[in-house]
Amino acid sequence: MAEKFDNLEEHLEKFIENIRQLGIIVSDFQPSSQTGLNQKLNYMISGLQDIEKCRQQLHEINVPLEVFEYIDQGRNPQLYTKECLERALARNEQVKGKIDTMTKFKSLLISELSKVFPEEMVNYKAIHGEDAPS
Repeated sequence: MAEKFDNLEEHLEKFIENIRQLGIIVSDFQPSSQTGLNQKLNYMISGLQDIEKCRQQLHEINVPLEVFEYIDQGRNPQLYTKECLERALARNEQVKGKIDTMTKFKSLLISELSKVFPEEMVNYKAIHGEDAPS
């Protein structure tokens, strides 16, 4: 997968350089530079075709729109990944806390039910085994 990205990056760099050179030719255009201009235009067309081929190889890549928003805001897109991980860790802690609370509640509920309904809880513990703490 990495070489697909490297290939795309290489084609983009060549394309950008070609566009830069094309801009230089156009900004100081002389009739004698028509051949060079035509050649750069042809390179630009073939460069776009190469980029299109690379795009087809990378069609399965999905980039969250938020990453583009980070870039538009002048922020580092790697911050998006960092912040997503931080949010996931915070959410994981919340869920872990809820699981711990529910586990304690279950244990307390079984304990209290065992006091009020001892015979039924013996049956429950027989059916559920270890799931029913004493």
